[in-house]
Parts: sequence; C-alpha cells; structure tokens
Amino acid sequence: MAHLTHCALHVQDIDATIAFYRDFCGMDVVREHGASPRERTVWIGKPIDPPTFVLVLIQGGKGREQAPDDMTHMGFAVESHAEVDAIADRAKAAGYLFWEPQQFDFPVGYLCALKDPDGYVIEFSYGQPLGPGAEAHF
Repeated sequence: MAHLTHCALHVQDIDATIAFYRDFCGMDVVREHGASPRERTVWIGKPIDPPTFVLVLIQGGKGREQAPDDMTHMGFAVESHAEVDAIADRAKAAGYLFWEPQQFDFPVGYLCALKDPDGYVIEFSYGQPLGPGAEAHF
C-alpha cells in the first residue's frame, strides 16, 4: 500500500515560505540539503520524530497566479471555528487572506484560505470528516 509522504513546491524565497508555514501551519525545518543557495532544498513538517508528511521546498520558482474560483489547494484541519477565524484575521493583516471564513454543508465545514508567499492556496478548516471534529461524522 502506498503512503503519501510529501508534496514538492518550487518557491521564490525559501526563507519567506518557511516563515509562512511556521507561523500559520506550525511546521518547521526537518531536513535541508543542496550544494549551493541556488540548489537549496528544505523539508518542512510538523515537529514530530519522524515526520509522517513534509512539504519539500525547492529554491527557484515563478510564483503562482490562481483565479478565485480555482479550488486547487492544500488543506489543514484546525481545532475550532474560532481557530479558523483567528487564522483569517492574522492572514488578512499580513496580506495573505484569499477566501474569507465561511460555512459550507458537510463534508466541507467551516473554512478560510490563504495564499502563501508563492501564491499556493492553503485552506484551514474545521468540521470536515478528516482532522479535528471528524469524530462526529463516523
């Protein structure tokens, strides 16, 4: 059986991207390699040993432009509606908010989305059948 272990993203500024995922997603550097700054590759994940999933950040990217109706995104589950709102408030102040918080019917739940420094859309949700709040749906 296959296991999802990573998603690789080309980024313009690895340090800015690390700061975004550290601040909003609780991820941190778990491995780094590359012979030069232009070849720098950083794995970020949750601070557990060993990590079960990482984002592989590869130096060198153009950034992403995504239309508001394009639903391509990565999703993170959080503990409550209030946490979705708090993330949205911080993201709005920092210029990252992409989708305002909103409630959808099951299985979507309550969510907002941010654009990271390269334009990748990152959703934060509560009440989906994965993550916190899922117990009520199984």
